[in-house]
Amino acid sequence: MAYMDLSTEKRRQLRLIMNSLLLVILFSNCKISAFAQQGAPAVIVNKAEQINLVEEVSLTGTVISPRVARLSTEVSGIVESMSVEIGDRLQAGDEILRLNSELSQFSLTAARAVTDQAKEELEDARRRLVDIEALAERQTVSANELKSLAAEVRIASAAVERFRAEQQRQAAQLGRHKLSAPFSGVISRKLVEQGEWLEPGDDVVELVATSGLRVDFQAPQSVFAKLGQTTAVDVKLDAMPGQTFGGKIESIIPITDPITRTFLIRVALNDPRATLAPGMSASAVLRLNTGSQGIVVPRDALIRYPDGRITVWVVNQNSDTSTVAEHQVQTGLSFNSKVTITSGLLAGATVVVQGNESLRDGQTVSVKRIE
Repeated sequence: MAYMDLSTEKRRQLRLIMNSLLLVILFSNCKISAFAQQGAPAVIVNKAEQINLVEEVSLTGTVISPRVARLSTEVSGIVESMSVEIGDRLQAGDEILRLNSELSQFSLTAARAVTDQAKEELEDARRRLVDIEALAERQTVSANELKSLAAEVRIASAAVERFRAEQQRQAAQLGRHKLSAPFSGVISRKLVEQGEWLEPGDDVVELVATSGLRVDFQAPQSVFAKLGQTTAVDVKLDAMPGQTFGGKIESIIPITDPITRTFLIRVALNDPRATLAPGMSASAVLRLNTGSQGIVVPRDALIRYPDGRITVWVVNQNSDTSTVAEHQVQTGLSFNSKVTITSGLLAGATVVVQGNESLRDGQTVSVKRIE
């Protein structure tokens, strides 16, 4: 053979060339492998879990006061003084307004005088009755005279009671010339000024309680059967963006609005961080237990395509190498930043949640963190 006929020198040179080529090939393979390992994109992953499924329902509502009252006087009169302005905070019993009470004071004084006169007449009749009873024992007066004076005492006693009741009525009437706060709160409206004439029932001020505030939400009738006072509810206030407060359903009003097909849910916030004021807007998320289990993944794991396809990237680990494969899935309920997978994925699968924007099937990846 031609190779066997080569000179020793040529055979040596040929061996050197072949060894050099082998070294080049080995070195190139090492560089390619290192480059491939160095160029593997980093991804963050999570596990597909099988958990109890929750249905989330979003609501909007308003902070309300437990007590709102338009206050008025029980008697007529001219406003003598106003003690409040809009925005004033009052305690129960604080004076709001006072009507001119001069005429009522005169009437009360007259009623007291008449009552005192009636008391004196009663005492005089009783003294005369005692004297008549003593004479009657000696049989010096007739029985008719005794009965007549006894009747006079009873009539005088009834007159005293009548005049005393009138005096009490006049005193109560005089007290109604002053209007006081029936509960603690803030003056939200002021409807009269000093010098105005008021009739009984005319609105004077609007008083709004600022303690024990609740949030009213209108909920769709579709959740009525699933809702209970132990249902979890998270509340956000537009006045305090970025904060979420746990709420407790205080009452469910089982009356559906025939126009909107909604019913009322009243939620109390016991978190001291929540600064509430009547009329604030709020939003809430109800978390309804569905009674079933399913596979869920973080919402960031989903890739949505314009044609309607939804996929997730699944990490497959073989010894020291991690590769990815794209799986088309079907989704269901969404809750707590998670999405239910109804088909296309098994529980326990490792899915990419960050770095999944430009992956390719079979691509090697570097798993930086598994949560």
